[in-house]
Amino acid sequence: MDVVDAHCHIISADPAAYPRAPLGGKQSDWAATRPVTAEGMVARMDETGIAQSVLVQATTNYGYDNAYVLDSARKEPGRFVAVGTFDPLRPDAPAALAEAVGEGGLSGVRLFTTGSTMQTQGEWFAAPESYAFWKRAEALDVPVCLQMRLGPATAQAEEVLDRFPGVRVLLDHIGYPDIAASPAKAGEEVAALARHERLHLKLTHRNLERLQDVGERAVEFLEPVVAAFGAGRIAWGSNCPAAEQPLPELLALAEDVLAPLTEHDRAEIFAGTARRLYPALGKADH
Repeated sequence: MDVVDAHCHIISADPAAYPRAPLGGKQSDWAATRPVTAEGMVARMDETGIAQSVLVQATTNYGYDNAYVLDSARKEPGRFVAVGTFDPLRPDAPAALAEAVGEGGLSGVRLFTTGSTMQTQGEWFAAPESYAFWKRAEALDVPVCLQMRLGPATAQAEEVLDRFPGVRVLLDHIGYPDIAASPAKAGEEVAALARHERLHLKLTHRNLERLQDVGERAVEFLEPVVAAFGAGRIAWGSNCPAAEQPLPELLALAEDVLAPLTEHDRAEIFAGTARRLYPALGKADH
């Protein structure tokens, strides 16, 4: 099976060359206790049978300094593309974005508005000061990963998506819907977002573990979400090594939970969607 990991993280073993500068000033536990280098990620991919991966900036280790994911993607152009964390409020955001995604640069950017070291959901990504960024992202057709939590900031996300309908947004971890409380309600909440035609979902262990926990009720979430978005707007990402499980187990988890879907839908989620979002991946030759 052709597999692209749309969401993994790497940490350099050389802190002098790539100094730590976590957003919010706090390094995540996983970055400190179980880091994986680019070389280590290649080894894990080979072990697991994963052709290519999207290196998503480890924001809780490097902040806005995207040097390591960029350097690593340039060294392994057949295996990696890089997505870097970006500040949409910086005064020169439009020009800086164009420069960052230029030839040999980032294949996408990420707005980190909440996470393990930032529990409060930021709403700054929808502030008027960010509009110039969104307008340029729309013009450049650059994918924007949005790390946020549904509920606290859903209205702000929809405001941005309505204002800039041409921008491609990839919702990290599907916005952490509360599948455990009610798979059906969570599925309804996510499916309602499908009206934004260029919004994509990134399905990771954060969601898959909850779906595995609810057993047969997982279809109450999966069916409405896949029906509304189509598998062509959903991409799987491992979140390795932020996830505690090794990469083969993370892939096996996804394969198990998604087994009820059609072969076509699984092919889209495991590779097709990521290849369209990040054309620099090209076709797998591994």
